[in-house]
Amino acid sequence: MKVHHLIYLLTAAIGLSLSTTPSLAQSQDPGDQPGLVADDSYQLDPEWQKQMVLYRTTEPPGTIIVSTAERHLYLIQPGGRALRYGIGVGRDGFQWQGLVTITNKKEWPDWTPPPEMIARQPYLPRFMAGGPGNPLGARAMYLGATVYRIHGTNRPDTIGTKVSSGCFRLVNADVADLYDRVPVGTKVVIRQKPEL
Repeated sequence: MKVHHLIYLLTAAIGLSLSTTPSLAQSQDPGDQPGLVADDSYQLDPEWQKQMVLYRTTEPPGTIIVSTAERHLYLIQPGGRALRYGIGVGRDGFQWQGLVTITNKKEWPDWTPPPEMIARQPYLPRFMAGGPGNPLGARAMYLGATVYRIHGTNRPDTIGTKVSSGCFRLVNADVADLYDRVPVGTKVVIRQKPEL
């Protein structure tokens, strides 16, 4: 009798603990924290800091090349150079490649998570006004007819990681710098593998 009672209590305790733990599909995404204000004093690792680099490509100056494997975004400059920015990219299963253009630009954009994102992360707000606590950060550049953007972040510690739902995030100072350098219509090449 005591063994059955102990098994019952143990089963009930395990069931209770599992029912209060969010499932993997609905667990908080460390990259999406609506309301968190970015820590502007956060110091990026030198690997992820904006810098001028040598970069060989056939793409003309003004083109953006996103290398998801390297977690860098390159803004092509004349003379075989590029401005390189550290970025956060899509987590496994949310990386993509293609050729798009910047179709829209917004400062302190509002955020309306797409239905697919809400289905995966139902705890997210359905709408959030632009501002320092918005996960899109200080600027957003909209990519073609996709739901994806190049945008800022309120989580600078996610730069250099694979954490997003497919967008490319930069620290707010870097996204503001890039935003000022590129017009609507800019060609954006997204690559998953480094070019040989």
